[in-house]
Amino acid sequence: MNRVLTGGALIALVFACALFAPLLATHDPNEQDLLNILLPPSFAAGGDPAFLLGTDSLGRDEFARLLFGARLALLVAVSAACGAALLGAVLAHIAGYFGGWIDWLIGRAVEIWLSFPPVILSLILMVGLGTGADKVVLAIVLVDWTRFCRVLRAEVLVTARRDYVAAARLAGFTHTQTLLREILPATLPLLITLLSLEMGIAVIVEAVLSFVGLGVTADQVAWGQMIADARTSFAEAPWTLLIPMAAIFLTVTGCNLLGDGLRRTLDVRLVTGRA
Repeated sequence: MNRVLTGGALIALVFACALFAPLLATHDPNEQDLLNILLPPSFAAGGDPAFLLGTDSLGRDEFARLLFGARLALLVAVSAACGAALLGAVLAHIAGYFGGWIDWLIGRAVEIWLSFPPVILSLILMVGLGTGADKVVLAIVLVDWTRFCRVLRAEVLVTARRDYVAAARLAGFTHTQTLLREILPATLPLLITLLSLEMGIAVIVEAVLSFVGLGVTADQVAWGQMIADARTSFAEAPWTLLIPMAAIFLTVTGCNLLGDGLRRTLDVRLVTGRA
């Protein structure tokens, strides 16, 4: 439960920053002030109270960029995780429930897709799709649906052989009713856990794509883009690199703690084992 509370608190903090970014930010995230470049944070020596976390090499407010970067990171994380979960879960339940040649086809598709390194495949997709947050979401969905499909399929295979599933079929339930009423509730805790973990993965992938210039457009703010901009000024202004890295670290840590905590809380087998 402590993991759930800690992870949930971190995610709630990031969500609050993203939601209230226009109210919390005192500057436009893309506004350049060339007279105040590479200012340290306001609490450090030489800092300006007008710029809470200092400025980057173009005089842009780091605090404002951090807040608006959180909006993009969470938008991509939630959208991509939900899309990948939906596609992977549907295919996993179909494969695990029906078995036979359907399971064989879906299993081979997953194996072929997993043979490509995820980051490389994402980069290839982004080259073809172009830049933009929607393209990043689509690329992550097309790459990461296999994570859900492979893990959930194994769970569905076990659940489909339970006595209560056989009883439902004997009672006249259709395949759709059996999947939705009997099997899905049993696999839902695992699906929720994978969903929270995938959010952390999506944050990292979005940052990587933005870092190499294949993520968002130039007018959007992304944490990966902030890290890329900080490379040239890291020696004299290390905070420009450390601030977005810390934001990514806290967000991913929150997602991982929440996912692991939910797994320990919702998984009946773990709860029974502890009891």
